[in-house]
Amino acid sequence: MDWTWFHRWGSPPWFVKNVTPWLKWLLLLAGLMLVVGSCWGLLIAPEEAKQGNSARIIYIHVPAAFISLAGYYTMAIAGAIGLIWRMKIAFWVMRSVAPIGAAMTAIALITGAIWGKPTWGTYWVWDARITSMTILLFLYLGVIALINAYRDVDNGYRAGAILGLVGTINIPIIYKSVDWWYTLHQPATLKLTEDSPIHPDILYPLLWMIASFYLLFAALMLANTCRHILLSESNKRWVRQWYEEGK
Repeated sequence: MDWTWFHRWGSPPWFVKNVTPWLKWLLLLAGLMLVVGSCWGLLIAPEEAKQGNSARIIYIHVPAAFISLAGYYTMAIAGAIGLIWRMKIAFWVMRSVAPIGAAMTAIALITGAIWGKPTWGTYWVWDARITSMTILLFLYLGVIALINAYRDVDNGYRAGAILGLVGTINIPIIYKSVDWWYTLHQPATLKLTEDSPIHPDILYPLLWMIASFYLLFAALMLANTCRHILLSESNKRWVRQWYEEGK
């Protein structure tokens, strides 16, 4: 198997020079998709039969929850690559994803609380899904704290990566919490192996928003990684040349 692509992505100069030209277009496309999806879901899609307009928060809540989980996997895998192959760029990816994932988890929790008030009569319950998502937020914050807690940056990255890997045990708990325990949170309605019971007029804008959030996540992750690379490698000759070329 040809692993040339793997080593290319591990090269800071190659990464920055090949990623940055696409960033503005990715961010623009993500922004346009979010605007279209928000108008589609919040203004055009019909009301949910039982919950009315309060159910429209799913167009923010569900995509944010998806990204919070996908972001954690990305962070943990990047940390594992950094530990195993000693690739600095993997640690930079891990560091870049952590605040994005934490923000998405916070958005999922806040929007869930807003939805919970009219639906459950309270903003917060110690529901299995909500509790495990709260733990996820603290895992993200713990990784961020560990990375910044050490004077030796490499030690901080290793500590953050280890916590990230240990924390992956929480991800299947989040997924299966509604099946393993009695919970107020509704079971998953989006499954790859089954047809969704959601009406197409509500489902399609939801899928659009999920795709938009994924694209936004990818764009922010790449942009943040490039920023960390340029800050960390600021004394390197290639960085000075890159800035001089205006790229």
